[in-house]
Amino acid sequence: MIRTVPTKPYSDQRPGTSGLRKKVPVFQQEHYAENFIQSIFDALDGFKGKTLVIGGDGRFYNREVIQKAIAMAAANGFGKVMVGQGGILSTPAASHVIRKYKTFGGIILSASHNPGGPHEDFGIKYNAGNGGPAPEKLTDAMFEKTKTISSFKIADIDPIDIDTTGTVKAAGMTVEIIDPVADYAELMESLFDFDALRKLFKSGFRMRFDAMHAVTGPYAKEILENRLGAPNGTCRNFKPLPDFGGHHPDPNLVHAKHLYDEMMGPDAPDFGAASDGDGDRNLIIGKGIFVTPSDSVAMLAANARLAPGYKGGLKGIARSMPTSGAADRVAEKLGIALYETPTGWKFFGNLLDADMATICGEESAGTGSNHVREKDGLWAVLLWLNILAARGESCKQIVTEHWATYGRNYYSRHDYEEVESDRANALVDELRAKLGALPGTSVRGMKIASADDFAYRDPVDGSISEHQGIR
Repeated sequence: MIRTVPTKPYSDQRPGTSGLRKKVPVFQQEHYAENFIQSIFDALDGFKGKTLVIGGDGRFYNREVIQKAIAMAAANGFGKVMVGQGGILSTPAASHVIRKYKTFGGIILSASHNPGGPHEDFGIKYNAGNGGPAPEKLTDAMFEKTKTISSFKIADIDPIDIDTTGTVKAAGMTVEIIDPVADYAELMESLFDFDALRKLFKSGFRMRFDAMHAVTGPYAKEILENRLGAPNGTCRNFKPLPDFGGHHPDPNLVHAKHLYDEMMGPDAPDFGAASDGDGDRNLIIGKGIFVTPSDSVAMLAANARLAPGYKGGLKGIARSMPTSGAADRVAEKLGIALYETPTGWKFFGNLLDADMATICGEESAGTGSNHVREKDGLWAVLLWLNILAARGESCKQIVTEHWATYGRNYYSRHDYEEVESDRANALVDELRAKLGALPGTSVRGMKIASADDFAYRDPVDGSISEHQGIR
């Protein structure tokens, strides 16, 4: 039976660059999740009888919201939903499933690298039929719907067994529980030289991958250990947990310090890597050397042709505005286009769909290519491994040779966590007010050449996004 349930709007459901993110207790308010899911459906058109992908990063409250999303998809007219087994589906894997099976879109339940647990973070985002995050026009429409919603539709169905692969019917809709890893692993095998990687591990190459008890664990375990023959124990913390083991699943030098310390130690493995909550970020550390995300995207672009999937070269490179100019130097040397975009992977989507860029990256440890429409942590790790195998050199050698060839861009990122929004906004507003007077002034001996409030004109559709960061 389909029910129409009366509800009242919440005023705080404006989605950001990666959907709606709030604390779990906020999402547990009456009809809060249902309101936002219904607003997604209300902002869409033409999905009757079509297929919707549903999955998440395994964090606390995922399983409950997955059941809500299935029941609401049935009530709203979807013909089929594809759900990752156990509710698990990394963000890049979800993007691939959407694209491979040509589904209408997908709902991904994640708060990315933010902590999980009863009092921590949760999130819901919608990915469009190209596999990428919903564009601003669509997220704006969703927000407008949240402000006027008066009811939502939901089917009265028994909870779906999401732990067993197979197909069942629910309120006339097909529910298929899929292996979350299989399609993604096959895609990676089509892009990289798995034979060369098997030989690399067989030669005694040692690696440490920290999945941080997040979604990438099953993917890394299957690909690195089962398919490529990396020694058992290469993958650490590979079982997804609702609270990520009580840790912050952000692959940086603060939250993955144990990995950094190991890689700087006397018995360090040859290569170290980590990924975040939903599998779209990466941390790269060679023996005795940390590779900054800004340098990593440049080095991957410079060497991508060594992997079978990119042997034809790159169409272009795209980076977010806060990312260093290291990729610019590579693009210039390769004679290809360089695009500077606002932060948010959705801005890369048009460039990828138009075949204007092949590799994209952000200083926030997100790197990816045109194989999906999301950043992809494990993809970056595998491309690094392919480069190491093809060149027969250490990570440190590749990094230092890159600097010698292209020059070195010095760059630093500082994260300010749990800062009061009002105070942070006041700081930015004050800085924005001073922009006109900053060029030509000196700060600690360094002269400011230019200062502006970044605005982006999309070269594909001509849309303009203003106030995208101070630079």
